[in-house]
Amino acid sequence: MLHKRMPKFFQSNIDRRGRIARTIWGVLVTGAGIVIVPRSGWVGGLLIAAGIFSFFEAARGWCIMRACGIKTKF
Repeated sequence: MLHKRMPKFFQSNIDRRGRIARTIWGVLVTGAGIVIVPRSGWVGGLLIAAGIFSFFEAARGWCIMRACGIKTKF
């Protein structure tokens, strides 16, 4: 039964403004991760991974928080 609900979960749920916001957030978080890597590799790695995930959300037009039912501004 789970496989029938998954396509709806991954349905596009943000507009152009949301995609732009997630792209900007991805740039900022990835940049912060690159700066932090020399000091703390695992923290920098987590930030870079979060930035890449944000780029995925922007490219897909999908927000994981909205898919889970949490209201977001963008």
